[in-house]
Amino acid sequence: MKKSLIIFIISICAVITPVYAGDKAATKYPIVFVHGIFGFSDIWGVDYFYGVPQALRNEGANVYIASLSPANSTELRGEQLRIFIQAVLVDSGAEKVNIIGHSHGGPTARYAASVSPELVASVTSVGGVNWGTKFADVMRGAVKVDSVTETLVKKGMNTLAHVITGISEGETLPEDSLLMTESLTTAGSLLFNSAYPEGMPTTYCGDADTVGSNGVYYYSWSGAQPFTHVSDPVDYALELTSLVFDEKNDGVVTSCSSHLGQVIKDDYYMNHMDEVNQTFGLTSWFETDPVTLYRQHAERLKIAGL
Repeated sequence: MKKSLIIFIISICAVITPVYAGDKAATKYPIVFVHGIFGFSDIWGVDYFYGVPQALRNEGANVYIASLSPANSTELRGEQLRIFIQAVLVDSGAEKVNIIGHSHGGPTARYAASVSPELVASVTSVGGVNWGTKFADVMRGAVKVDSVTETLVKKGMNTLAHVITGISEGETLPEDSLLMTESLTTAGSLLFNSAYPEGMPTTYCGDADTVGSNGVYYYSWSGAQPFTHVSDPVDYALELTSLVFDEKNDGVVTSCSSHLGQVIKDDYYMNHMDEVNQTFGLTSWFETDPVTLYRQHAERLKIAGL
């Protein structure tokens, strides 16, 4: 009887204890995740890329999560990312990294790859603001430059960003929400693209080669459905923000604006937060699980020798 009980307990533990699932995600180079605006590495154990880092680690990936300013210019965040990558290379002993950036994390990753291509094997943009977003255009246009309202809005958004980093990182990072917004406008993005063109299509909604002129591999994917789950409160906000667009979008970024390098797909049945498996995995029942997309992409990188 005692022996049977022991066997039963062991079998139960085997079911509920996470186990190493294989090496399908064991890329040659470490994977560095880069969050978007008002993003974080984790808050109280909850990842920005919800459940994704753990899933990839379980399948052999060496994963790092970048700690960057939630609200600042693309260039400043890109410099922060370059410093973070250098630390990753020291820690891992690797020669390069694979970067996966969501939203503002897309151009942030592109900056690091453009300035220091010797450090970067690939850049993957998920729902990336690569051609700007009309949402930022509207935000910037709605507030008069150098007005009292602008000062108050900037202070409020910067305070929110400081709270996020204080909880997530235990420290505050430099924040400038106005520079962040300007970076994500159409005009700001086009200016950025002219300085850092690697991986970008030459025309809006166009395609580009997988391997950029700097030798870095570029990939992208995005969603095109603002509302996907009735139980997710964020979906209702994204349904409203989607009204500023006149083309398919994920609630924040249009499908065409997300294009970078090899476009894997630009119209998943996902919204901007589904792309990172938020909120808490409440995504569409009728679309591929976001975590599965990241697993598949890690395998893609591995096959490419990255």
